[in-house]
Amino acid sequence: MENITAIGFDLFNTLITIEPQTLSNAMDRLIDSLRQSGFLIEEESFKKNYREVSFRFVERAREDGRETHNSIWISAALENGGDPVSPDDIRIGKAVENYFSAFYDYCRIIPGTEEMLETLKSRYSLGLLSNFTHGPAAREILKRTGLIPYFKTILISGELGFRKPHPSVFQKLIEQLGTYKNQILYIGDDPAPDIHGAHAAGLQPIWSTIVRDNGIPMVPGILRSALDKPGFEVPTISSWDDLFILLNK
Repeated sequence: MENITAIGFDLFNTLITIEPQTLSNAMDRLIDSLRQSGFLIEEESFKKNYREVSFRFVERAREDGRETHNSIWISAALENGGDPVSPDDIRIGKAVENYFSAFYDYCRIIPGTEEMLETLKSRYSLGLLSNFTHGPAAREILKRTGLIPYFKTILISGELGFRKPHPSVFQKLIEQLGTYKNQILYIGDDPAPDIHGAHAAGLQPIWSTIVRDNGIPMVPGILRSALDKPGFEVPTISSWDDLFILLNK
């Protein structure tokens, strides 16, 4: 690949993974927090309501590209259970923080990632663009995993107001990296937001299958797209060595 001056990365299942028990543990912490705040929560009923409203908001986000947030999901789930409360209620904010505390305990860097970033940092401007509803949690994860110093810019959909594949978030990445769009690679694992989104924005996408090909435990999550493959020819990597081979062609 010639004339590449910058590389953008997705975060989850591209640079780091979340262990399979994360979401169930996070939900337990969420319910415990709400109970401690005085809400009368029936566990199975709340979980059912939460699943239903979260899917609804996620589908809406897929349609218009606007980011949603867990505080809205929690508020709607409580309202469905007969307990209306504003998403801005301090108790909801506390519950959100408790929910994401599970992510801090169960995030793992994909083997070889730090070494890869260290090598590339001296040759390219590196950026991160992640779909993640709660910006503070994403940044705390990056802090705890030690990845922050590698990136010139870090963009989180929960802070931008839109999520991949919306063109505005890729445009922001292009601006922050300070180079031409056709000189930027974008590496991600999820075909619709990462590969289709980057391609439509004029970046050069690379599909990472490192997690799936190496059997690394992960949580796909409800926010993952329905596409299993990009649907068009795109460079694919199943190891970081594959990326170096592509870059040195």
